[in-house]
Amino acid sequence: MDHSEKVDQDAVLRARTMLLGSGRLELGRQVEAYRVLSAVSPLTYLPKLAEALLSYGYAQETGDVPEIQLARRAEAVAAARAIDDKDPKKTDLLVRTLDAYRYELSLLGRRAEGFALCEEMADAGTSGFALGQVQSPLYGHGPLVVALAEEGRYREAAEWCEQMVRSEHGQEPAEPSFWDMVEWVAALDASGRHEAAVEVLAKLVDDTRAGCAEDGTALAILTWELVHQATLLDGVGRRTEAVAARQEALALLTELDLTGERKSWSNIHSWWSTLFAMSGRSAEPVPSASAPGPSFGAALHHWSPDIKQAYFGSMSSLEERVEELREAARTDPGRYLPELVAVHRRLTIRSAVHRENRSHLILKPLRPVFNEHVDLARRLADKEILARALTDRSMFLLAAHQYGEAYDDFVEVCELLN
Repeated sequence: MDHSEKVDQDAVLRARTMLLGSGRLELGRQVEAYRVLSAVSPLTYLPKLAEALLSYGYAQETGDVPEIQLARRAEAVAAARAIDDKDPKKTDLLVRTLDAYRYELSLLGRRAEGFALCEEMADAGTSGFALGQVQSPLYGHGPLVVALAEEGRYREAAEWCEQMVRSEHGQEPAEPSFWDMVEWVAALDASGRHEAAVEVLAKLVDDTRAGCAEDGTALAILTWELVHQATLLDGVGRRTEAVAARQEALALLTELDLTGERKSWSNIHSWWSTLFAMSGRSAEPVPSASAPGPSFGAALHHWSPDIKQAYFGSMSSLEERVEELREAARTDPGRYLPELVAVHRRLTIRSAVHRENRSHLILKPLRPVFNEHVDLARRLADKEILARALTDRSMFLLAAHQYGEAYDDFVEVCELLN
């Protein structure tokens, strides 16, 4: 086909001149030029058009006009889809444009359309691997796993997680990442495969323990993992192993109290808050396609934006309910205190996750929340609930580098449970 017959040649000349001009061309003008030139030289300019549109979707002037952002995302996807299948950059560009479009659709509550794009991203990754354009057949599958979990389709999410771990990390000496393994553990546990979740977490703990021995990871991360492992082990009746996991965590807290971390680490708050959020999954409504919920176990920045908005948006209603229950529990603690403790913990978890990227600022705002939760649990006088509240506060204090206080709380936990 002679594309030049269908294009205004003056427009083509202006576009080429624009791109050849001195100075950096603003994104809007780049997009104009690439739109024209992609019609006459698609092999060269469709990838450039898709990339420029992808960046153009982040332009500040569209921040208050979601329709413009959505239109740019849709055009970027159309351009990426039209790229020649032999172009080595096609798969990466297609997955990135689809992901950006999915994000905008999620913001607008158009989940069904966004889910379809997640499936297309997964298909694109599989096809791209067959063409040698990406290194894994599971490339682009991450958003699909999150979307499945958000709709309560945990068994499917767990199956994809397993494939991703085995495909991307099966070659030695590479080891599965914390994030891949924790997402798999969460999906297994939520689907009712509790023993399988325990075994996968045991593999992660072993790997992290080996990393600590070589100063390759933080003692705090291993401690958080061991504490979560103890909870899962208790849940399947493997009490002796749970006690051993808590004792190992206590030994690490002892070292941290005495000497601190063996080397300096950057912000590792996300490791703690992700596991903390996972521990509260069973107290949240079971998600479905019509009423989706968070993908506990996935990193917060991977949650769909509408899910994040709903999760944190519910904090005000939980705060109101906590206040109501506080008043009611003053006169009738036997009736209202158990619910107050349960609702307060849901609020505490949200408060912690909400401050995920502010690890150096978490102590002052969050300490009163955790302290109140422990006080409420003491009033309830239930050994296991008090141990959980103390565990929550201990792991928070560990995240805030308050090692001595974290140790003191966890000593009491071990006395209560061991």
